Amino acid sequence: MTDPLSKQATATEIAAAVMSGKAKALAVIDATLARIAATEPTVNAFTDIVAERARIRAVEIDRGLHRGPMLGVPFAVKNLFDIKGLPTRAGSKINNDGPIAARDGSLVRKLEAAGAILVGGLNMGEYAYDFTGENAHYGPSRNPRDPSRMTGGSSGGSGAAVAAGEVPIALGSDTNGSIRVPSSLCGLFGLKPTYGRLSRAGSYPFVDAFDHLGPIARSVDDLALSFDAMQGWDPDDPVCTDRPAEPTVPALLEGINGLRIAIAGDYFERGAQPEALEAVATVAKALGATRKIAIPEAAAARSAAYVITAIEGGQLHLPRLKSRPQDFDPDTRERFMAGALLPGSWYVKAQRFRRRYRTNVQKLFGEVDIILAPATPCTAPKLGQVMMKLGGVELPVRANLGLFTQPISFIGLPVVVAPLQRPGGLPIGVQIIANHYQEAAALRVARALEKQGVASAPPA
Repeated sequence: MTDPLSKQATATEIAAAVMSGKAKALAVIDATLARIAATEPTVNAFTDIVAERARIRAVEIDRGLHRGPMLGVPFAVKNLFDIKGLPTRAGSKINNDGPIAARDGSLVRKLEAAGAILVGGLNMGEYAYDFTGENAHYGPSRNPRDPSRMTGGSSGGSGAAVAAGEVPIALGSDTNGSIRVPSSLCGLFGLKPTYGRLSRAGSYPFVDAFDHLGPIARSVDDLALSFDAMQGWDPDDPVCTDRPAEPTVPALLEGINGLRIAIAGDYFERGAQPEALEAVATVAKALGATRKIAIPEAAAARSAAYVITAIEGGQLHLPRLKSRPQDFDPDTRERFMAGALLPGSWYVKAQRFRRRYRTNVQKLFGEVDIILAPATPCTAPKLGQVMMKLGGVELPVRANLGLFTQPISFIGLPVVVAPLQRPGGLPIGVQIIANHYQEAAALRVARALEKQGVASAPPA
């Protein structure tokens, strides 16, 4: 068994050690805080560390006051989650002057109810409108696989903290790809659940139509463990489903027998660098998948997602754009201002198209259970890189790292990212896309890849 105090230890291993008495929760937390202190000058993942709170919680666990399947597991959250006693930064300067959170966000409370221990809040792109992990106020999160590279965003701190081994698991948000992009670029497993499957209560919004919350981890077991702990209806989130919890940990033992797996062609083959397509081919071969399908109108779906994102985001931040424009990241401000100027009729048309697109994609899931697609079109770009070449065309980095993620979150499908470590190169991820509420199927596929050694996420 891995040393539960080491950065290699997974959440599942730590919980087992603390439950059995082989490790003390306080020792785990002290080791975690020491790693964070040593690592932060390089990766810049954390904006807030709640050391005293974490140690108090650990002592309570060691005294037998708390139990649960994640007993003693340290975790951290993107700083758009409410953390009691702190302002909810959401990557911004403006929110740091705002009110202090009166209680933790819903998912923070659920993980702690399962025995986990919060250690802090994580860096992110301002107001989640970002795919790079760079932040004008707090500095960029740096990719632990190569600190000169981007983590991806907007959950960049979440990706950096887990890849560096600071914590075994972190929570992020995914509106257009903000869990999946960092998971791919940092070489991690990530889960974007079905829209509405996990509560968003107690988190700062970006685009209500698309916002999801979920975990990033170094093992599939940890994704499933944390996802199961966070399931359940929450009346404080109006879109949270009242569907009963469906544990996924037991399903991991089922393997992939009976699952119909296909490869997304057409749109998902265009504009990708060779390493992205090679990753999909490697995963498909390992799974014995040969069938190729086309997701209809995926390019239009991405365009419609942009319209809805821009308009909802622009309207949400319009009061701050008027009162404190100078306190925005200039890149974020420009995008919000542009969104606030778009006509409402575009929003209506985009939502109408969304309904049609969802219906057409649903038809595909009558034929297949899983669809494989690139998670990002490339490996991690350099920090500060503005342009990149995709399909022979120079395109902006910030806008196009989500090229393959946006058509999927547009209709709230669950996705697991499986990371492929590339010897001598940077990692890259593959999206394992399932039908609504079929997280277990996507996790089963990811676990099969992990078991074969095709997908893995060791700490840097």
